[in-house]
This record gives sequence, structure tokens and C-alpha cells, in this order.
Amino acid sequence: MHPDTFHRLHHARSADLRREAGTHRRAAEAQHPGLPGHRDVRTQLGWALVELGLRLVRTADDARLRTARVS
Repeated sequence: MHPDTFHRLHHARSADLRREAGTHRRAAEAQHPGLPGHRDVRTQLGWALVELGLRLVRTADDARLRTARVS
């Protein structure tokens, strides 16, 4: 596929996806009008889980390195 054609198709599809996401977001907000801050809580929870995962990975890597040094 020619790069220009791909580029135009990509932009058209991206615009469609952004429109669909906006429609979905507005519908979700209309369903839960009493929860204005629920996005903030979900975001904070998500980042807390990411941080926990990174700590677990780092701890596992540290343990693996300590065992590799001992043997």
C-alpha cells in the first residue's frame, strides 16, 4: 500500500475511533451522573496497581540477582 494512502486511511480511522470514544464517554457519564469523580478514583487505583506491579518486578529481579551472586 502506498504510504500516502495508508496515512489517509489511518487518519480517517483515527477520527472515527475518537468520535466513537466521545460518544461512549458521554453515554457513560449520562448513566452515572452522581459520580463526578469516579474517573479520578479509577485513575488513582490504576496507577497504584501499576506501581505495585513495578515494585513486585523489581523485588523479583533483586532476589534473582542475589541468588545468581551466591551460586
